[in-house]
Amino acid sequence: MSIFFGRKFCLMAGFAFLSAIAAGGCCCKQSTTNQLSYPDQQFSEIANFQKVGISQPIFLSGSQAPSYKVLDELKKYKYSVRGHQVFTAAKLPNTKINFRPADLLFVLINTRKYFQNYSSQDPDILRAGLPGTVGVTVQDILKTLDFMIAVLQEDIAQKRPTRLQNPSFINSNFRVIKWVAYHPQNPAQKRLRITKYAIFTHPGSRQKTATFNVPLYSLKDNFAANKFYTKYTKQEVLSGIYEPGGREYGKVEKLVYLSRDGFEEALMEGTIQVQFPDGTRAFFNVDRSNEMPYLQGVPARAQKRYWYFREVDTIKGYGYKIDAKISIKPGVTFAGDVLNIGLGKLIVLEYPQRGRKRLQMGVIADTGGAFLPNLHQLDFLAGIFRDRQEFGQYVKQLPEYATAYILVKK
Repeated sequence: MSIFFGRKFCLMAGFAFLSAIAAGGCCCKQSTTNQLSYPDQQFSEIANFQKVGISQPIFLSGSQAPSYKVLDELKKYKYSVRGHQVFTAAKLPNTKINFRPADLLFVLINTRKYFQNYSSQDPDILRAGLPGTVGVTVQDILKTLDFMIAVLQEDIAQKRPTRLQNPSFINSNFRVIKWVAYHPQNPAQKRLRITKYAIFTHPGSRQKTATFNVPLYSLKDNFAANKFYTKYTKQEVLSGIYEPGGREYGKVEKLVYLSRDGFEEALMEGTIQVQFPDGTRAFFNVDRSNEMPYLQGVPARAQKRYWYFREVDTIKGYGYKIDAKISIKPGVTFAGDVLNIGLGKLIVLEYPQRGRKRLQMGVIADTGGAFLPNLHQLDFLAGIFRDRQEFGQYVKQLPEYATAYILVKK
């Protein structure tokens, strides 16, 4: 697995760039609703909870609490942490929960379908992860997704406010687990850091023009198997190796033309929306890279890393390849540590806004280079913006830190 599968623009201490990766698998013939395996069983303490079918979270202290081995993107051990250091039982405060019901339903359905269609080829999503130390299994997450989908579908069909925005309904029907940030380099941090990422609109053209003269390429599948494209730097690609007379002519397709600045931003952002001269728009998402590392501190145009794109029908989140990625929506999607926290976790953020308490719900349906591993941060998909100035103005209303809760159906 490549360490990074894309780049997204995010807001941290100031504007910074956040790498986005994706992981997943290809189609599986059977539903995984009742047939799940748990690779976490290599950690015997966690497996013991799963074997006895615990249906409520367990919060133990000291040496009684299970120890979890936190892994990086290469599945290498980084450090150990006990569940009680991160998760505690809680209740949501009596404040309406904010989200757009139709958008949340869209992401929940697509996340659930990912488990059903791709889990046999993507064992990472079958890891109970750190929540397994408090008795939360993958089966619990599937049950949570199914219940929330059913409630939203019923409420939307009845044209009534959804019950999922009522904290009393949540407290009655879900285990509410407070997620205390765990940051080995900053032990004082207790609330989650909430960074923000966005999709930006770039002008472009289907045909080469004087302004839009740098193409985004898509690899042809019949040539990509031998990974010939990993030999070439971005500078070699831009020199014309895929153009008529070039040494690799015929092995790629041209998707769209951008300006040079737009091209560099597309490589960094990972997903972009292109607006064409006739007013139509289309999304493009990173597919595969030349597997050369992104070098911190090196100017964008001097970076050797290069990304090949695909045209997609909507914004894409987690998924090992372009055809498997989860379709997501802004305002209800978080990127997080899928390997250690888990795909499909329902999250509620609590933070002050204009002097009042605010609750915001979303689902972990994406991941990124900042989560390798990361038990102290989530990245919120803020929206689609014309430029960074518009993005910066919008995210001023969003928190830098928040109290986070994970919801699990009882």
